[in-house]
Amino acid sequence: MAEEAYCVKCRTKRDIQDPKEVTFKNGRKALQGTCPVCGTKLNRMISSKS
Repeated sequence: MAEEAYCVKCRTKRDIQDPKEVTFKNGRKALQGTCPVCGTKLNRMISSKS
Protein backbone atom coordinates (compact mmCIF):
# COMPACT_ATOMS: atom_id res chain seq x y z
CA MET A 1 0.00 0.00 0.00
CA ALA A 2 1.38 3.38 -1.01
CA GLU A 3 1.33 6.13 1.59
CA GLU A 4 -0.48 9.33 0.70
CA ALA A 5 0.10 12.89 1.84
CA TYR A 6 -1.41 16.25 0.92
CA CYS A 7 0.68 18.24 -1.57
CA VAL A 8 0.36 21.96 -0.86
CA LYS A 9 1.53 22.95 -4.33
CA CYS A 10 -0.78 20.56 -6.27
CA ARG A 11 -3.62 21.00 -3.71
CA THR A 12 -4.46 17.29 -3.76
CA LYS A 13 -3.42 14.02 -2.11
CA ARG A 14 -0.47 12.32 -3.80
CA ASP A 15 1.47 9.10 -3.21
CA ILE A 16 4.76 9.75 -1.42
CA GLN A 17 7.72 9.01 -3.68
CA ASP A 18 10.75 7.45 -1.88
CA PRO A 19 9.24 7.61 1.65
CA LYS A 20 11.67 7.63 4.58
CA GLU A 21 10.86 7.57 8.29
CA VAL A 22 12.20 10.66 10.06
CA THR A 23 11.98 12.05 13.59
CA PHE A 24 11.42 15.78 14.06
CA LYS A 25 13.12 17.86 16.77
CA ASN A 26 10.06 17.57 19.02
CA GLY A 27 10.19 13.75 18.88
CA ARG A 28 7.28 13.22 16.45
CA LYS A 29 7.78 10.58 13.75
CA ALA A 30 6.77 11.15 10.14
CA LEU A 31 7.14 9.78 6.65
CA GLN A 32 8.97 12.20 4.40
CA GLY A 33 9.35 12.05 0.64
CA THR A 34 8.61 13.98 -2.52
CA CYS A 35 5.58 14.59 -4.73
CA PRO A 36 5.89 12.58 -7.97
CA VAL A 37 4.26 15.40 -9.98
CA CYS A 38 5.88 18.65 -8.80
CA GLY A 39 8.79 17.51 -6.61
CA THR A 40 7.65 19.31 -3.44
CA LYS A 41 8.62 17.73 -0.10
CA LEU A 42 5.71 15.81 1.50
CA ASN A 43 5.31 14.93 5.19
CA ARG A 44 2.83 12.57 6.84
CA MET A 45 2.74 12.14 10.61
CA ILE A 46 2.77 8.54 11.84
CA SER A 47 2.25 6.92 15.21
CA SER A 48 5.28 7.02 17.49
CA LYS A 49 4.25 3.68 19.03
CA SER A 50 5.39 1.69 15.98
